[in-house]
Amino acid sequence: MRLVTIITTGIFGFAISIAQAGVSSEEANKLKGELTPLGAEKAGNGDTIPDWEGGLTTAPPSFQGENTRYTDAFPDDKPLFVIDNSNKDKYKENLSAGQIAMLEKFPSSYKIPVFQTRRTLANPDFVYEETFKNATRAKLVDDGEGVEDAVIGIPFPIPKTGKEPIWNHKLRYRTKGGTRYNNQAAVQANGSFSVVTLREDVRFHYSYPGVTSEDLNNVSIYFLQETEAPAKLSGSILLVHETMNQVKEPRRAWIYNTGQRRLRRAPNVGYDNPGNGSDGLRFNDQLDVFNGATDRYTWKIVGKKEMYIPYNAYRMHSGDLKYTDIINQGHLNPEYARYELHRVWVVDSHNDEGLPRHLYKRRVFYIDEDSWGIHLVDAYDQRDELWGFQEAHSLIAYDKPAQGVAIETVYDLLKNRYLALAMNNEHPETTEKEFDKDYFTTSNVIKLAKK
Repeated sequence: MRLVTIITTGIFGFAISIAQAGVSSEEANKLKGELTPLGAEKAGNGDTIPDWEGGLTTAPPSFQGENTRYTDAFPDDKPLFVIDNSNKDKYKENLSAGQIAMLEKFPSSYKIPVFQTRRTLANPDFVYEETFKNATRAKLVDDGEGVEDAVIGIPFPIPKTGKEPIWNHKLRYRTKGGTRYNNQAAVQANGSFSVVTLREDVRFHYSYPGVTSEDLNNVSIYFLQETEAPAKLSGSILLVHETMNQVKEPRRAWIYNTGQRRLRRAPNVGYDNPGNGSDGLRFNDQLDVFNGATDRYTWKIVGKKEMYIPYNAYRMHSGDLKYTDIINQGHLNPEYARYELHRVWVVDSHNDEGLPRHLYKRRVFYIDEDSWGIHLVDAYDQRDELWGFQEAHSLIAYDKPAQGVAIETVYDLLKNRYLALAMNNEHPETTEKEFDKDYFTTSNVIKLAKK
């Protein structure tokens, strides 16, 4: 294990009272040398983590083309070894508290199959170019609740304060937008589950080529979610305009309820309010692992660490699998999982006294240095006991290129229940699409609801 502690002034996000400028030009030039264009260490560790050599931008022969199912880029790879409860102590320095808890809680069934590390992250050149510009111009404002002078690329590729890696996660490149099916299965302690099918349309407004800060008009993402199943929930619609500066203007959200047949503002779509279709197993701020405002926590960069994280999850994403194949009692089926050793940023957050309350008192985030995607989260309750554990099983859409997700999980370690979400194995593949901003207006939601 290698842990690098970073000490900076103003490291706690709430203490930032003035705008923080980007890094110097000299430091930014590292993005064209020792660092990748997004800020990761280009060199590997000389052993198990290879050098970054541009990522995965070539599709395997099995891929049928744009908007078809992403097939396994590494079909011949086999696990190097498997971590289970019997040998976890040998690898504990590279595991999170949540992973260790899962191994102990399910000693006969939960396993972590470890594969060769493949640094597949790649983005288009225009994302790299804007990331380089952002490095010196982007700044946090309003106690870290807003970002200014950043577009398209990672805003803080060389982070100095705790909120910056979180903003990198929230603003990472995921194409210009499109449509995905987000199937959520609330899995009970006995293994039974029901599936809620959500169709989600999104415009990643921040990521559009050529967009300027002025063009954003304080909106980073436009999001529309419609429930398609089960029948009793079908037709409800959630509309969200995610704001860049949530002090200047909080998240705009509306809900169309089929029973009431009207669209209303939804100020509670955020923080630790229950997420749609989650049976109380997911908070609103846990979609995409973490989203929304950061003002209920203080944030600290602990450093970097080598961790076993879910990665290149093409097998878990297979269209040959049913949800019953993937979902086991207690946890996902490890037969289809793939973990690799990657360097991650460790960011520790605390719901300190004096801040608005959150049901999670503390969360520790493990953020992939290559993609800036959060891959693991350990979450603690008000008694400082480990309560929640999250994973994001990622993969590269090699024809874009951009990192997506095959499946996310939110585990309740106290009740032995969990939520599996973002699955589309039995539904169409996520498709890239350019939505006009007018699609995400309240008047259009009303039109859609009447169809």
